Order: sequence, then structure tokens, then C-alpha cells
Amino acid sequence: MMKKMLFHFLMLFGVWLLFTWTLEIPDVIAGVIVSLILAVLLNSIFDGEVTSLLNPVKLFWAIIYIPVFFYHMMVANLDVAYRVLNPGLPIKPGIVKVKTKLKSDLGKTTLANSITLTPGTLTVDIKGEYLYIHWINVLSDNVEEATKEIVDKFEKYIVRFYG
Repeated sequence: MMKKMLFHFLMLFGVWLLFTWTLEIPDVIAGVIVSLILAVLLNSIFDGEVTSLLNPVKLFWAIIYIPVFFYHMMVANLDVAYRVLNPGLPIKPGIVKVKTKLKSDLGKTTLANSITLTPGTLTVDIKGEYLYIHWINVLSDNVEEATKEIVDKFEKYIVRFYG
């Protein structure tokens, strides 16, 4: 429990330092106090899975995931921009059901947020191992094919650090 709280304190304090971008004593003291209060108050809310990122292998895959995610987000941005600039392109919006191999709530949430932050898709609901995704151009309503198109590009990395 103490290890988890210390990890959350360090994460919060690190974010504080990044946002304030200063090492002046009053700012650092304020950051320590705010981070400590938040770590204590929110400790029961934070999932213990986050501390699993202390494992160097899992941390490595989490870091590798960041550029992979940004690449797919950029490609999706360009696709949506192209569709906006070319109104003659067919779009077929709809909600599709996709399946995930992820078991943890944090893993599913990371996947759902990654899908939602990618333009053209929006996670509507998560029920068990299924996610319901609003897709700007439904290529297939088959669960396996939609999963391959939407989920697989993210899931193969997320499973390595959240399982």
C-alpha cells in the first residue's frame, strides 16, 4: 500500500514539476504538499495496476506505445481531413462491436481511450470483452474484421504492459 502511494505521489509531483516548469522553493513545496494530499486522498481510487509499470519490461512497452499511438492518430487525422475536404467520398457511419483480449479494466480503458482519441472512431460502451465503437466509415460489421481493423493496432502493444 505504501509503495503504491509513493508511486502515485512521485507521478503527481512529476506532473506538477512539468506543468510549473520551475524549481523555485515555494513552487516545489506547494507541489509536494498538493501531490501528497492527492496521493493520500485518491490512493483507494487508483488501481494497483498502474504500479505494474515499475516493471522495466512493461515500462519499455508503454513507452514504445506512445509513438505507435501518435502515428495511428496522425493517419486517422489525415483520413478524416481528406473526407472533409472531399465531400464526394462515401462515408458509412455506424456502431460496430469489437472484441478485446484485454482482461484488466485499466487495459480496456486505455484501449477505449486510444480508439476514442483516434479521429473517426468513438468508444460508446464497454461490456465484458466487447467494445462498441462508432466508426465514421464502417468497412465491416463482422466482429472479427472490425476488431482487426480498429483494435489490433493498439491492443498488441497495450497487452504487453496492462495485459
